[in-house]
Amino acid sequence: MSRVGCVSVLLVFGIVLAAAAIWWAYRAEMGRIRAHLDAESQLLETPFGTVEYTRWGTGPPALFIHGAGGGWDQGKLIAEHFVGDGYSWIAVSRFGYLRAPLPEDGSTTAQADALAVLLDYLGIERAAILGVSPGVLPPIQLGARHPDRVAALVLLSSAPFTPLTADSQDLPLPAWAYQALFATDFPYWALSKTAPGTLAAIFDARAEHVADLSSEDAAFLDRLVGSFLPVTARLAGTANEGAAINPMVPHPVDAIVAPTLIVHARDDGINPFPIAEYAAEMIVGAKLLAFDTGGHMMLGRTGEVREAVRAFLERNAP
Repeated sequence: MSRVGCVSVLLVFGIVLAAAAIWWAYRAEMGRIRAHLDAESQLLETPFGTVEYTRWGTGPPALFIHGAGGGWDQGKLIAEHFVGDGYSWIAVSRFGYLRAPLPEDGSTTAQADALAVLLDYLGIERAAILGVSPGVLPPIQLGARHPDRVAALVLLSSAPFTPLTADSQDLPLPAWAYQALFATDFPYWALSKTAPGTLAAIFDARAEHVADLSSEDAAFLDRLVGSFLPVTARLAGTANEGAAINPMVPHPVDAIVAPTLIVHARDDGINPFPIAEYAAEMIVGAKLLAFDTGGHMMLGRTGEVREAVRAFLERNAP
């Protein structure tokens, strides 16, 4: 065999070995992630669907509901970042996420009723209820349908809900990019290893938001990017997000009587600020905390959000 032929064979062999190593690393990490997620959560069957949840901490009960593409793990991450210790936390997976299958009725009302059953099961009479992005919608329904269970509401970067529409949303990536990223786990995993900054755009982390991030916020953003894996275990829930703007399912925010704190950045590139203004206007006595900058995840505002939320919960948590 000629020298050129030997070099070609070695090159092909090296490429095959590298590809095999990458594939092995991918499969191994995905296996570890799935095993961790399954081991750290519990399942409760309710008449409205399966609820997946995890618990940690001590103190007044507080229930956190995750945003799009999340699960209980994302909820736990955001609760720890924006609120912290001192509460008996429960984080759930909404319908269609991780081990909580999407039931025939995947509406926000059904999810709220399932959460009420979860509180019954855990022996919790009243709890503080927090949500982020589309995760604010079951808490809104819970506050309207089961007001006796809600001691306080905290709504972070609220997503559109009936009677609002999603027309004004300007998603960071085009629809085809989301479809390509979430078709299988490998593309997202590969980008998270080689170019994690490109994935931060999914969370509206624009250049002006990340230019001077603290080490705490930078670590939070990195973990948030990683919290999408495995994306294939979150597809059904992501596809169901449109249920929140179903005109057949009203969100009667004017029926909420619990003390309510609404936190939103005016430059949120995913959920426009008028959503927060609408909720603040409709919910009697609601307090609106608005930031001029920070984007969807209120980057650079962590300390201010944490101080405001903790003070609010200390006044109102059961």
